[in-house]
Amino acid sequence: MKAKYINPFTDFGFKKIFGDSRVDEGNGRSPASKPLLIDFLNALLPQNNKIVDLNFKNTEQLGQTDADRKAIYDINCENENGEQFIVELQKAKQNYFKERTIYYSTFPIREQAEKGEWNYNLKAVYCVGILDFTFDDYETEPEKSEVVHTIKLKNQNGKTFYDKLTYIYLEMPNFKKQETDLKTRLDKWLYFIKHLEDFQSIPTVFRDEVFSQAFEKAELAKFGQAELDNYEYSLKTYRDLKSVIDTAFDEGKIEGKIEVAKKLKLKGLSSTDIADLTGLAESEIDNL
Repeated sequence: MKAKYINPFTDFGFKKIFGDSRVDEGNGRSPASKPLLIDFLNALLPQNNKIVDLNFKNTEQLGQTDADRKAIYDINCENENGEQFIVELQKAKQNYFKERTIYYSTFPIREQAEKGEWNYNLKAVYCVGILDFTFDDYETEPEKSEVVHTIKLKNQNGKTFYDKLTYIYLEMPNFKKQETDLKTRLDKWLYFIKHLEDFQSIPTVFRDEVFSQAFEKAELAKFGQAELDNYEYSLKTYRDLKSVIDTAFDEGKIEGKIEVAKKLKLKGLSSTDIADLTGLAESEIDNL
């Protein structure tokens, strides 16, 4: 059966729903995306820290020196209190993924530095990762089945040492709830993200203004030809990547990484993207 809605795990699909990149006066993003992103983030945040408004920011961040690599976020935004949110969609496992997230979080921290006298009072930074895979490094079974992982900087006694830096990871394969099991707003968003491509009509549980907007933005029949072409390319890249990673990645073995890199290179992915996914150097990939 032909899909009616986009796959939100594609780069195009994710940004279409939560951070449409069409230029718009005032904020550089489509205003139609803003209420959807606000609603989604508020579903993740504590009740006492709800977002009222957001401003989209440049998704490309440059280091302070030429030696620093640049970071390109999927979505970068700031709320009315100056708190910053990085939202990343991660389609496949890659080496040093956690390190990458931590590295990304340093950019919105450093950009808060003021010239001259400054008291180092920082605004909060949140890094949200939507993962189309599961972590494999937990030792206890309950954690392996959890969907939401909220991480803060804590001391040896488990007490929060610094509460303005938060990492939130969503392990989407662990989300198993069906429509009748959905209780919270976050449940609904996770169900929407995980199953959107499979819907042929809008389930009753999504009959409210925010989700109506989300389905409208995601409906393929409303796309122009240019958008359809961009989506098809993004979908092909996603499927090719999933196929290669699922069948060829032998974690921890350099031979497996090289085999994956070769296949991704044949699929047309850039050396930079392949390096991010495999941990190999771009020079190694160029020589394959």
